[in-house]
Amino acid sequence: MMKYKFEKSPIAQLAHVELLTPKPDETLWFFKEMLGLSEVERKGQSVYLRAYEDLYHHSLKVTEAEEPGLGHMAWRTCSPEALSLCSEYLDNIGAGRKWTNGDIGHGPSYQFEMPGGHQGEILWEVDYYKADSAESSLLKSRPQRRPLRGIPVRRLDHINLMASDVEENQTFLQNALGFDLREIKLGEEKKQIGAWLSVSNLVHEIAVMHDATGSNGRLHHLAFWYGYPQNIFDLADACVDYGIEIEMGPGKHGATQAYFLYIFEPGGNRIELFGDTGYLIFDPDWETVIWDVSDQDDLEKSSIWFGPRLEESFYNYATPNVQEPKKVPSRNL
Repeated sequence: MMKYKFEKSPIAQLAHVELLTPKPDETLWFFKEMLGLSEVERKGQSVYLRAYEDLYHHSLKVTEAEEPGLGHMAWRTCSPEALSLCSEYLDNIGAGRKWTNGDIGHGPSYQFEMPGGHQGEILWEVDYYKADSAESSLLKSRPQRRPLRGIPVRRLDHINLMASDVEENQTFLQNALGFDLREIKLGEEKKQIGAWLSVSNLVHEIAVMHDATGSNGRLHHLAFWYGYPQNIFDLADACVDYGIEIEMGPGKHGATQAYFLYIFEPGGNRIELFGDTGYLIFDPDWETVIWDVSDQDDLEKSSIWFGPRLEESFYNYATPNVQEPKKVPSRNL
């Protein structure tokens, strides 16, 4: 696959993610009352939400569906020209699907499909969030004052996908969208089982993990950022009190160096809360960090630097679930 001849990636950032849920009311309760997201608008079976430091109209679209999982992920390009060139390239390699007239909060978008079946779109025109006087912050760099609901997250951070062929999807992200490869994990016979990529100084905006079921299009987790590790301890305490299942954490990963907490929202999707940025990359000659997890020490340190050991569910549960249905406690709202 031929690479772009861009000086930098045509992609600027992760703009928003559509999350599917069979329990829309309970899922919305979780995001609004536990994570402090604000509802911006509703249309059909979808609700548009945002965290208080997200700049755009919305960063999360929650849509009612029969099963939990990923609807689509949306990436904003660096310019209108980048959108045009990127869409042309995606079309040429057979990954492009169609142009749309846009959605609430953004203009025309070009839809594509990753090798692992995950649905994505690229776009340029976005609506910026404008707070009214009651929600306006005194911080001129903050589009909305910090909510008083729950333990409010600051912004959407990254998405983690499951794929039967990690390297194929990693190569697609590098060649078709211009991502940089930051860290990888190699398993038995040096087969790639994990990849972390970014288009910015962040260690990752997207990750791909091996899906041993051979399924297509599954979501491992969606992550939101706090910035302060203490916030994930506060949230863990609230989760126990309010019946939200904690899978594991708080703890710290070796790969990406992030403080984490993994929980399940009531619809069944795994949500990660990031306690800090992990680490930032400024070196233009960055060399990909390689973890050989066939080595026991690399296996343990890459997954958990300190904190609880990874649960078995971390490796085999994703949405939609293709194994035993995950029992997520119901809530009486």
